[in-house]
Amino acid sequence: MGHPVVHAAAYPDKPAVIMAGSGETVTYRQLDERSNQCAHLFRSLGLKHGDTVALCLDNRLEFFDLVWGAQRAGLIYVAISCRLTASEMDYILNDSGSTALFASTYLGATLDQLQSPVKRFVLGGEHAGWASFADAVAAMPTTPIADERAGTDMLYSSGTTGQPKGVRFPLPEDPDIASPNALSGLAAMAFKFSSDSIYLSPAPLYHAAPLRWCIAVHRLGGTVVVMEKFDPEAALAAIEKYKINASQWVPTHFARMLKLPDDVRNRYDVSSLETAVHAAAPCPIPIKEAMIEWWGPVLREYYAGTEGQGITFISSEEWLTHKGSVGRPLNAVMHICDENGDDVPVGQEGTVFFESAASFSYHNDPEKTKSATNKHGWTTLGDVGRLDEEGYLYLTDRKSFMIISGGVNIYPQEIENHLVTHPKVRDVAVIGGPHDEMGEEVIAVVQPLDMADAGDALRDELTAYAREKLSGIKIPRRIDFREELPRHDTGKLYKRLLRDEYWAQQKG
Repeated sequence: MGHPVVHAAAYPDKPAVIMAGSGETVTYRQLDERSNQCAHLFRSLGLKHGDTVALCLDNRLEFFDLVWGAQRAGLIYVAISCRLTASEMDYILNDSGSTALFASTYLGATLDQLQSPVKRFVLGGEHAGWASFADAVAAMPTTPIADERAGTDMLYSSGTTGQPKGVRFPLPEDPDIASPNALSGLAAMAFKFSSDSIYLSPAPLYHAAPLRWCIAVHRLGGTVVVMEKFDPEAALAAIEKYKINASQWVPTHFARMLKLPDDVRNRYDVSSLETAVHAAAPCPIPIKEAMIEWWGPVLREYYAGTEGQGITFISSEEWLTHKGSVGRPLNAVMHICDENGDDVPVGQEGTVFFESAASFSYHNDPEKTKSATNKHGWTTLGDVGRLDEEGYLYLTDRKSFMIISGGVNIYPQEIENHLVTHPKVRDVAVIGGPHDEMGEEVIAVVQPLDMADAGDALRDELTAYAREKLSGIKIPRRIDFREELPRHDTGKLYKRLLRDEYWAQQKG
């Protein structure tokens, strides 16, 4: 366990970060020095322990300079998605109380539309009205600040079901910047990460899981290889080139790699992989089966939230005998509850709750914090699922995505998991749309592999395909085609946006 400052002393020339595409590298010595410069910059801006700073960056080396700088300056750091509009970014900046924003030129005109009164620094070039981060940081010392103290993140939920909320944790009680944290312990224990890890991060760093796993690898002294942007073939090439032995994915990454032609998939040596962690969205059973067949029993799945109140875990070997499960809890007691917050019998569906000592709150939203907690003090992410006799958790769907048609509860996830395995489908979202008689009808919004296939023939093919596995009530009554679905880079689907669109059409 440790911190870049410890590893900088032990093996200064070891790569801490490598950009997968360009090969640009930062060693542990450089990361230590660069994060010190960032900590000095924060102090020069008047930022003190407990103050908040925001980052809105594409995947780049400086991301870690800023994060580790904030972490050693006792700051709360907020990572903001690059895909948000200016008004959405302003909401997070104002809600979080951020004093300074570090953003990429990549954001272009969005930078000019921001209203929030934050100190502004730009990376990756120049932008009128913004200070140059490179110039500001170059003037700072590479030695530690005098008042180091451990900081922490405050990351915002992806807003898939409403306005994003900041998940707030108290600053670590131990001011020692190198004191161990729970995630790095879990990474070592359950996911087999170590100082020998060469870890591939294919997802945007502004999201909770990629950022926190990369930080955990740095605490353990491993090397983080970051893809500038996910591409299925480039990911396989990176595994071969850097001899990646640890990695973290979401199911859409798997689906896209599996749909590569066989000759492309077989071109790359992925035998170095020892651990492929995945989470963030449920993985359809046929996709996970195909990945284990291809990569071997290296897939390790977990279920958790940004809120950090608990985590479940399942290895490939366990999953093959409990297909569809997301595992058993590692650090909490799992409960499946009815509407009154009481446990339901084993095997019955209900809302998934964690019982643990972990505490969190939704920033500036005591009502949401309260609604996530039941009368026993257990907390939920709003997911529905069931436990089997052995305590393995199976997720059904998010409660807020449930479709009620003719009084029957229908969970879209099962329908999506089947349709996405069709060879002509790249992505699919199933939502409930308005229906005069039934209340809601099942609508499938499909992104075909080739838009030229979009039409009645594919509709008929997909309907027949759905009938092979799904009961009549779950067959989509309407199938629409889109060139792209509103999916977050992390794999989460902004289903709320689609649903709002269909319901607005009815009102219109």
